[in-house]
Amino acid sequence: MWFADKWEDFELIDCSRGEKLERWGREILVRPDPQAIWDTPREHKGWQSPGAKYTRSSSGGGSWEIRKLPESWKIRYGDLTFNIKPMNFKHTGLFPEQSVNWDYIREKISSAGRPVNVLNLFAYTGAATLAAASAGASVCHVDAAKGMVAWAKENAKVSGLSDKPIRWIVDDCAKFVEREIRRGRRYDAIIMDPPSYGRGPSGEIWKFEDNIYRFLELCREVLSDEPLFVVLNSYTTGVSPSTLTYLCQSIFKKRFGGKSRSEELGLPVTMSGLNLPCGATCRWER
Repeated sequence: MWFADKWEDFELIDCSRGEKLERWGREILVRPDPQAIWDTPREHKGWQSPGAKYTRSSSGGGSWEIRKLPESWKIRYGDLTFNIKPMNFKHTGLFPEQSVNWDYIREKISSAGRPVNVLNLFAYTGAATLAAASAGASVCHVDAAKGMVAWAKENAKVSGLSDKPIRWIVDDCAKFVEREIRRGRRYDAIIMDPPSYGRGPSGEIWKFEDNIYRFLELCREVLSDEPLFVVLNSYTTGVSPSTLTYLCQSIFKKRFGGKSRSEELGLPVTMSGLNLPCGATCRWER
């Protein structure tokens, strides 16, 4: 497991009975988490008085109960700053467990000793984009949701990275990659965080298990002759880290060699001293 254990502005205080108690800066939130299937005592006072709590509905979806919470606020990870706000589907605009990948991305780029061109797909609110840009890379940031790309631009601004060479693209990721292949554009590194399920702007259905292999084959075609790395994230239930390794080895090693390593991502839990699993990542590097 790769541990996201360098946070100061985020803390996973406790988790129990399908929920987690978190500190985002000074704000305390309770959100659902399907991994927390244990029934341990809820001894921290934050369980009784969070600033906001997200509750799932029996008919699907859910809603926030806001008790005492600003409309939005900022947290920092090292020299990066992120705007946080409660969203639909329990989200806040940031996945803190991904910080361990931001560290990896920055280290690989800063130690490359050459210019690095990065493609970030399903790029959400831009944390990985900012990590890559802050390490000196040129980045193409792609997401199908216009609002997410706008949020990512805001994060770049508050992180002091607005002047970095970042292309902000609102587009379906697969269609964008296909066009990049035709245009002959190439990238030294690819980061991707594909959803488990989704619909494209024209109603196209994306299902991780059905579409990821073909999508990775497309991505292989936009890698440069000497690629640096590929980071593949997955939050899809039932897709193990070993499955991600098999995918990346099957597709990238055949042409470029190199190796893949996959692990669960974990957040340390303050109250128990244990770690909550939070999805998985595969890192292929040449």
